[in-house]
Amino acid sequence: MLLLVGHFRLPPENVAAAQDAFALIIAASRAEPGCLAYSFGEDVLDPGLFRVAETWVDRAALDVHYASPHMATFRREREALGMTEREIDLYEVGEPEAV
Repeated sequence: MLLLVGHFRLPPENVAAAQDAFALIIAASRAEPGCLAYSFGEDVLDPGLFRVAETWVDRAALDVHYASPHMATFRREREALGMTEREIDLYEVGEPEAV
């Protein structure tokens, strides 16, 4: 299982305009085979800073996601929205355990 965790930043004045693009990429990604979780959330103490969390069953599923048309569209949109400080790390993890 793969866990992707990180963040990106948008200019605060572009956050409202980004909501439609976010809704589309999140819905399309969650519908992909192999996607277990996919979300962005804005930091309540730092406007414009978004936390990213994704979980994929394996690298093959993630590779299909990266090659998808909706991901290509999102890459163009995030550039137009002024996304910066995009840092996402990938972790290989075992099965989850409730804590």
